[in-house]
Amino acid sequence: MPSKNQNSLNPKKLLLTKWTAVKPINKRKHFLVSKVIIPEPPEMPIEFIELEAVFDKSVQIIPWRDLKATGVWLQGWV
Repeated sequence: MPSKNQNSLNPKKLLLTKWTAVKPINKRKHFLVSKVIIPEPPEMPIEFIELEAVFDKSVQIIPWRDLKATGVWLQGWV
């Protein structure tokens, strides 16, 4: 059960947060934000994060704002 309002996500505070895919992605359901991708130049806004599947350590890069879609992602491991 998510404890925070998902609309107030801060990309700088996403590192190592846990997420659950509402619909499993290739049999993977639980993910961890393993990296916040710092843009070049660094003063530009953060756009992307690296999500790592707990099941097999596979990695995908997604726009961090995608995590706000409650029909796709739930904060925490559910």
